[in-house]
Amino acid sequence: MLIDSYDRVVDYIRVSVTERCNFRCSYCMPEKPFSWVPKENLLSFEELFEFMKVAIDEGVKKIRITGGEPLLREDLDKFIKMIYDYAPEIDLAMTTNAFLLKGSAQRLKDAGLKRINVSIDTLKPEVAQKIAQKDVLKNVLAGVNEALAVGLKVKANMVPMRGVNSQEIVDVLEYCKERDITIRFIEYMENSHAKEDIQGLKSNELLAILNETYSFEDEGFDGSSPSHYYRMDDGYRFGIIEPYADDFCKQCNRIRLTAEGNLIPCLYFDEAMSIAESIKRGDIKGAAAVLKEVVRTKPEKNRWGGEEGESSSRAFYETGG
Repeated sequence: MLIDSYDRVVDYIRVSVTERCNFRCSYCMPEKPFSWVPKENLLSFEELFEFMKVAIDEGVKKIRITGGEPLLREDLDKFIKMIYDYAPEIDLAMTTNAFLLKGSAQRLKDAGLKRINVSIDTLKPEVAQKIAQKDVLKNVLAGVNEALAVGLKVKANMVPMRGVNSQEIVDVLEYCKERDITIRFIEYMENSHAKEDIQGLKSNELLAILNETYSFEDEGFDGSSPSHYYRMDDGYRFGIIEPYADDFCKQCNRIRLTAEGNLIPCLYFDEAMSIAESIKRGDIKGAAAVLKEVVRTKPEKNRWGGEEGESSSRAFYETGG
């Protein structure tokens, strides 16, 4: 079992298989050129899997595949199957922008994937194009429909931004509700890679907007999820992710691995230790030691809203958020 210095059990790892992305979303990487890390710098799926075995053997129970956009990496289903065959009980999920999902959802499901998270920031094609700097909405919604059709569980994320998509909060919730998709509204996380003029909505503003249409009860946090949940009168639940809240990090149970092998203890921070060298030379004990040290030094909380500033220099596209 992996336990950090604040007595939090760390049993969840997010694994980025690429930093490449086919979107250029305003809140993530709008100015990054369409380039990529050389293939030889990335851990192979076989090498990533060797570390997944280490993590699972040390107590990890949930693995989420992320990017960049993970579906840009060829043969992703083979990596998923490696993990599933080793530990079928693992909660195996993926975060994707869904642009390429229609043609791959069945293959991913057959490999052992159980759940996906998809960003649905708008239902208007022109707004989606403004956010992603690409005409994406038709493909995204087709991908969501295909995922549901093959039996994958789907959650949706929305980052409401003032003057961009904030007027669609109820519409996106209704879209998700009709399809039994849980929606989580995410407060915009200040970061140095995003556009400077973004103004996100805080949780109290989101709740006020939703309260104009719905009645709901506060259910608090659900286990180690970062989302604060609310239940509507008809039983539908939605969540709000509040990285600026004092209790946001209290139950954090996750660490992150980049495609190059850097193990990161917190979304906000740049600090990392590499497992690449150990894995490449077959030093399983060395990789396990790095894992334990990263967990041991995991910070108590992020600094959004703190005295040291509210903007992270973390490149979210390297770790999938």
